[in-house]
Amino acid sequence: MNETLETKNDIKNGVSRMVFAVISILLELGIILFLNFYLYEKWLLFSAAFRIIAVLSVMFLYGRNCSSSLKMPWIMLIMSIPVAGLVFYLLVGLNSGTKRMKKRYKDIDEILLPKLPEGNAVQTLLADKNPYIANITHYIKNYSGYPVYHGSKVTYYDDALKGLNAQKEALKSAKHFIFMEYHAIEDGTAWNEIETILEVKVREGLDVRVFYDDMGSIGFITTDFVKKLESKGISCRVFNPFAPGLNLFLNNRDHRKITVIDGNVGFTGGYNLADEYFHLREPFGFWKDTGIKLEGEAVKSLTVTFLEMWNAVNNRDLDDTDYDRFLNCKFEIRSHEGFAVPYADSPMDDEQVGEEVYMSIAEGAKDYAWFVTPYLIITDEMIHSLSLAAKRGVDVRIITPGIPDKKIVYSVTRSYYHALVKNGVRIFEYTPGFCHCKMSVSDDAIATCGTINMDYRSFYHHFENGCLYADCKAVDDTRKDFEEMFKVSTEVTENYRTGRGAFMRFSQLILRLFAPLM
Repeated sequence: MNETLETKNDIKNGVSRMVFAVISILLELGIILFLNFYLYEKWLLFSAAFRIIAVLSVMFLYGRNCSSSLKMPWIMLIMSIPVAGLVFYLLVGLNSGTKRMKKRYKDIDEILLPKLPEGNAVQTLLADKNPYIANITHYIKNYSGYPVYHGSKVTYYDDALKGLNAQKEALKSAKHFIFMEYHAIEDGTAWNEIETILEVKVREGLDVRVFYDDMGSIGFITTDFVKKLESKGISCRVFNPFAPGLNLFLNNRDHRKITVIDGNVGFTGGYNLADEYFHLREPFGFWKDTGIKLEGEAVKSLTVTFLEMWNAVNNRDLDDTDYDRFLNCKFEIRSHEGFAVPYADSPMDDEQVGEEVYMSIAEGAKDYAWFVTPYLIITDEMIHSLSLAAKRGVDVRIITPGIPDKKIVYSVTRSYYHALVKNGVRIFEYTPGFCHCKMSVSDDAIATCGTINMDYRSFYHHFENGCLYADCKAVDDTRKDFEEMFKVSTEVTENYRTGRGAFMRFSQLILRLFAPLM
């Protein structure tokens, strides 16, 4: 079966725990729906109150300051099936159950983010060199708290295995601490090599911490994984454990991929620490993924991003009290290395930083803006930004996988092609296999690499991170890798300009209604 190995594997994993939790949640939801249907049919006063709440909810939704792509599916659902639609909206759409978590993240960010440099002098320097890029970095600083750095080295890896090998070498050189945060970790060949290095570093007296997302790793490991690491002296925490109960925070996952070594070397990119990312298994053809290494002061932002999650995830954990010991590192300034902005995005605020950065790149491009993403499920606002750039004469291209890991999501991805190509955007499908990297490059001047897919889950529901870099060799390397991907990709632009049958249009419309939840 064509299932992603992030949800199915032949090793001992937590899938049975996930199945039990899902069944429990569905039973709870079923009981709530049954009670509401029963009261709606049997009790006139409840029925009238329910209708009033439904009307008020639709009016509230219509007036919300958010994308129409997010509002319309809920409005249509409530109007077509009022009882189920309203119940789902009150339980999931409002998501008021995250208020406690929002406060916790707000409190920890108010401590950590001020410890980053202001970056005003660097911002001014960048504005003199390239106002277009400076406008984007200005936005990132003002709305996510992460500054622009000058003189930090960015190294680009066009294959996850190259990134992993560089990562292992850097881990061996660690002297003080190691932080690792990943959406998915598999207790397999690739991880075991890393774990061996971490064991050595623990014996040398280093502070070694591992942090992973429970949902992302549930197909790879069990809760025994934590016990194993702790027994070896490696501190380990799990983000948002998947458990029975209508805990709406379960929908918010940690999709970040970060390694920090001694506060002055950092790694991020699209790859998780599982064997399929490093060609040890290839269930969907050649697995294409990418990453970067940061060296210098810019690593501070990655350190803060890790410490945010480590200290905010559970108020029962023992939090750090001295953050400065991880941030007061000595850095070598390389004036010729250009600019870098490692940044993070969180669903705990109302700012979609990842989406805004992508749109800003398209809107500011003069010659070209190229993007690659495993999933293309975007808002009307992003469709407009990409389309308008193409109408202005900018060469706008998007690469998506030629071999899908999730067929339904792949169908939804293709449903967006027509709206883009009719306005001049070119679409390519990567034919060697599954393309999991998330990047952009524009005008030989600016590029991004990180964990942020061009889909609703990354933009609105997940904790994500990325890095914008400019005026450095890594931008050229990123562009060259795009050119190599184009060579082995099939352009499908003309296939989707016209010719969709009525049945296909209808099926795609239905799938698009559920896109905000994918």
